[in-house]
Parts: sequence; C-alpha cells; structure tokens
Amino acid sequence: MSLPPPRRGPRPLPLHLLLAAQRGSLALLHSPAPQPPPTPNAWPNAWPNWNVGWPRSSFGRQEAARIGAVLAAGGHQPEAFRAAVLRRLLREDRALLRGLAAYRTHPHRRRLPEARVIWAEGGSRLLDYAPGGAGPTVLFVPSLVNKASVLDLDEGASLLRWLAAQGARPLLLDWGWPGAEERRFDLTAYVAGRLERALMALPHPVVLAGYCMGGLLALAAAQRRPDRVRALALLATPWDFHAAEPASARALAALLPVLEPAMGLLDALPVEALQMLFAMQDPYAITEKFRRFSRLPMDGPAARRFVALEDWLNDGIPLAAPVAREVLAGWYGANTPALGDWRIAGQVVNPGAVAMPAFCAIPSRDRIVPPASAEALAAALPGAATHRAAAGHIGMVVGSGAEAALWRPLKEWLHSLAMPI
Repeated sequence: MSLPPPRRGPRPLPLHLLLAAQRGSLALLHSPAPQPPPTPNAWPNAWPNWNVGWPRSSFGRQEAARIGAVLAAGGHQPEAFRAAVLRRLLREDRALLRGLAAYRTHPHRRRLPEARVIWAEGGSRLLDYAPGGAGPTVLFVPSLVNKASVLDLDEGASLLRWLAAQGARPLLLDWGWPGAEERRFDLTAYVAGRLERALMALPHPVVLAGYCMGGLLALAAAQRRPDRVRALALLATPWDFHAAEPASARALAALLPVLEPAMGLLDALPVEALQMLFAMQDPYAITEKFRRFSRLPMDGPAARRFVALEDWLNDGIPLAAPVAREVLAGWYGANTPALGDWRIAGQVVNPGAVAMPAFCAIPSRDRIVPPASAEALAAALPGAATHRAAAGHIGMVVGSGAEAALWRPLKEWLHSLAMPI
C-alpha cells in the first residue's frame, strides 16, 4: 500500500526555517571577541544565548547576569562558552529537522465519519452530530480563518461528538472555502446573512456557541435575533483588543497596506499570509514544538494528537478581503468592539443589550486572545457565568485536558439552564 503524500506544513515552512536559522545566527553574533577574563558585570553583555529574541526580555537579562556571575567566578572564558552554545544549537537544529520530517511523513490521517448536512448555502453547511437528539440544540460557530473541524478534530478529541454522547444535539456551522460570492462578504454579510439564515432554517431557538472570532459573530447574531437564540456561550472570544498589548494590536493593523496587493489580486487574505501573522505572535514557538515532537514515540497517542492538530492548523481558510480589512483596521487597529464602534447592518454590537443566559470560557494561558481581552466581554454581558480554564486557546478545546478544562464545565452550564442533557 502506498503512503499518503508528505504534508506541506508547518506553513509557511520557509519562514519557520528562516527563523530557526536566524535564532542561531543571533546567538552567535552575541559572542565576544577574545579578551581578558571577564568580570561578572561584563558577562551579561558578552555571552551568547540559544533562545535569543528581539529584544531580550527582562527575565533573560537577569538570567544572563546570574549565569555570567557564575562563569566569571570560575574563570571560564567566553570562547569556551561560545563553543558550548554552538553545540547546543546544532543539537536543536537536528531535533527540529527530525521533528519536521516525522510530521510530514506521519501515517495518521483523520478518518472520522462525516456528520449529516441539514442545510447549505454557497460554500457553507450546517452539520448535525445527533439527528433526532432530545437534548438541547447547541449551534457552534467557529472562526472564519480556520476549518470548523477543530471542534471535531479526531477520535477522542471532538467536543461535538462528546456532547452528543452526553445527550445534547450539537450542530456545527462549517463556513467552508470562500468562493467568488463569499470573497465579497463583509462581517454583516456573514452575520446578518448567512448565520441568521442558518438560525432560521432550524425549527426552534438554540443555544449559540461561538469559538474565538466565531464568538464575536455569535454575539452579534444573538443581539439581532433573540427570538432564535435562547442562550449564548462564548469560548475564548476577544472583545477589548487593546486590553493587553495595544502596541502589538496596532502594529498588526499597520500591516494592512503591505497585505493589500495580495488581497486586491485574490479578493482574500491568503492562507500563507494568515499563518505568517499567527507565527509572528511568538516567532520561535512553532519550531520549538517540533523539537519537542521529535522526542515523542511516533506510534503513541501524543504524537497522533500533535499530527491531527497540526493538520488542522496548516489547512487554513482564506479570509474575504472586506472581512480582513474590517478585522485588522477595525478590531485590532481602532478597537471598535470595546469602544462601541463595531456595527453589523448599521447596529452597534452591544453585549450589554444581550439579555439572555451567557457562558464565557476564558483560557488562562491564551496567547491568541489575551485573558484581559475576553474578560472585558464577560464583564459587559449581564449576568454572564465566567469559567477560567487552565489551558491555552486551542488546548481548551482539543488538548489532552480539554474534557476537564472546557467540555464538562460547558455541559454543566447547559444543565444549569434547566435543559435536559
């Protein structure tokens, strides 16, 4: 039997290889020229660093001072330490290449059966994970920039199939690949158009659950159509885009002119550009996780979960150009949601006007949506139940601890609404 073709990820691969090479180069550039035995105070500015960043953090400077004092006290020369760092860099480069090769050729592929399609429009589909289920109907709204399958990732890593097994009736709005029609969509077209028509296709009101960017779309839909939404669950959903690092948010918005040529050509922000924006939030994190992956048993469950998640991360969706402009310039640049300036079909999206039961799950280790950003939304929703999950943005949904971090708390909140489950 022939093996499947190698994967393309992690995307964009040239960027990650360049960052790995730059990391080593920057570390060696910090090496000193031959000089007399250094003093403790001279070492922090002279020693190389195998995890150099731009700029070195205050913790890194403190650690450099500590190690420098120890080395100077022992009479060690910077040249010897430089050689040790070089050996460390070479070991880590070999581990990175092993991890990349192991991922790209790993035999695991997602083989979950498809859920039943109960409604479709354009490239979008509404999937039913428990047809005829007697429990509460929960319609999940994912982000527009990744495939909806993160909520149905793999065997043992599917929030939707787990909820179905608990008696609920989970539905998933799969936005699909944006065709010519969707590439003209703005956020109003997605919310007041496609999402509301999906709600209208159902026979009764539902619990609306949004994940990440999908939470903002779900919030706007719940405000507009309280007759179709009986409760609202927001999972790792941002609101105040300047709550944690306003300069970083504005810097992201400032990239819009650089991205305009590609969007003008394709009517969308391409996947490679989106992956680059995500990667630059923590430039060395992706190569580091592939080093860790290289040390896993390739036939074990941890490696399989890693491969399933990376397949999802690298199988992104282009973002319609009008939406990209609205998100980058409006959400990130001007902070329109928190300032009361974000509108759908001319109406300000106001969480204070959403008078229905609400649940906000906020991951404590979220690097994509800082907890302070999500907490601002929880505080603005009248009487929202706030759950702080000991997990990251993605780990809360599909990590090995996801059942404890999110799945069970979400089920318990549904139970508290006096709905059978």
